[in-house]
Amino acid sequence: MKKIAAIFDGLKFSDSTLNYAVGIAKEQSAHLTGIFPDDFIYNSFNINKLISAGATAEKIAQMEELDKKKRDDSALLFGNACTNAGLPYSVHRDKSIAIQEVLHESIYADLMVINTTETFQLKEQAPPTDFIRSLLSEVQCPVLLVPPVHTPFTKIVLLYDGEPSSVFAIKMCCYLLPALRNLPVQVISVNDPGAGLQLDDNKLMREFLTLHFPHAEYKVLNGRVEQTVLEELKAQGPGALTVLGAYRRGMVSRWLRESMADFLMRELSLPLFIAHNK
Repeated sequence: MKKIAAIFDGLKFSDSTLNYAVGIAKEQSAHLTGIFPDDFIYNSFNINKLISAGATAEKIAQMEELDKKKRDDSALLFGNACTNAGLPYSVHRDKSIAIQEVLHESIYADLMVINTTETFQLKEQAPPTDFIRSLLSEVQCPVLLVPPVHTPFTKIVLLYDGEPSSVFAIKMCCYLLPALRNLPVQVISVNDPGAGLQLDDNKLMREFLTLHFPHAEYKVLNGRVEQTVLEELKAQGPGALTVLGAYRRGMVSRWLRESMADFLMRELSLPLFIAHNK
């Protein structure tokens, strides 16, 4: 992997995103690019309320200047962290709409790292936020969604449902994060009740994974997919990197569909690696 794009809201800087991105970039000897969208319609204050309250143009200008300084300080914090870690890095700042800028940057990145709670709005939202949902639906590279608190990776959990999209996500994880291959790896697959405990495409899947994760453990379960997966992941601990397949509106999948990713973001605070083939 050559280029990691880390996405930051300069007004609400994510230390977690920084720590995950710097750690991965060091492991992979990658170039780290900090993306700081200076969205011109987003401020730390509600300008309409200020105007309604009788704020002067001078007062509004002062608050805008404070926002600019906060964004500048965030970009400087990122740069200093990269310098201290000995990483090659760059900083991209643009005054266009945040989601448009981030999606454009994703075309030219190998991996994107972003906090699950990012909104690029004044108002907070519970995961999955509107921004993250829009990003995952149109992003052009794999995404690592990170929780608000950084925890080093201790294990890799591969969610597999027999669909090409889940295999593609596993491939991307193998290709982009080879330094993690020495971690414990578990494959989790869930069949409908009464469908038995056979892994879909058992021979081919095991043959493929043996080449990448020769010591992977397999766990095939029966039950309601969302709840079964949730229970399994809750038992893994905060350092479990979970790999998911497709996240596309309208895509039909047995359980790695859009709602599955939303479900995990809402219920868990784990790092999620999401990739989908177009």
